[in-house]
Amino acid sequence: MKKYELTQNSVTVDDKTLYQIRALKDFGSVKKGDLGGYIETENNLSHDNNCWVYGNAQVSGNAQVFGDAYVYEHAWVSGNAQVFGNADVYGNAHVYGKAWVSGNAHVSGNAHVYGNAQVHGNARVYGNAQVRGDVYVYGNAQVYGKARLGFVPINFNCDFDPYESFKKILDHKEILPVLLGIDSGLDKMISERLKHD
Repeated sequence: MKKYELTQNSVTVDDKTLYQIRALKDFGSVKKGDLGGYIETENNLSHDNNCWVYGNAQVSGNAQVFGDAYVYEHAWVSGNAQVFGNADVYGNAHVYGKAWVSGNAHVSGNAHVYGNAQVHGNARVYGNAQVRGDVYVYGNAQVYGKARLGFVPINFNCDFDPYESFKKILDHKEILPVLLGIDSGLDKMISERLKHD
């Protein structure tokens, strides 16, 4: 049995029409008749388990939300992205490209996760942080502030705030992210450290 239906309430985003959803039965914290967020097609949100799109959140393209994952507030999941497990995407966060957010991970604030990036476990990405490319953020890692992680394949399992934790990150030989758009001082620190390693 389907757990929701598409209503006639719609919004247009990038020439795509997204429809507000309405619950057809009780599940999780959702009650029959509750209005949810906006999806483009039923392929965007599974009818199984307790996953849900709330508020003004939007899911479009080939993106999928399944398991017990939640997307809410003004968050946007698009492209071929997947949000699943017990993951939450909220605030003004944007998950797109082929990115995955899974496990108990949270992506929030104005954070962007995209490309082939994966955020899972108990990881948190928030603030104005950006995680992109082939980056894997997992465990209890936290990426926040104005952090930019991308392009280099890495496994990232520690807190990262570019203004407070930079030296600690560089001390992990196996962790050498490319940091983008932080500030010229940190760029210089990277260059100096690479000369000595």
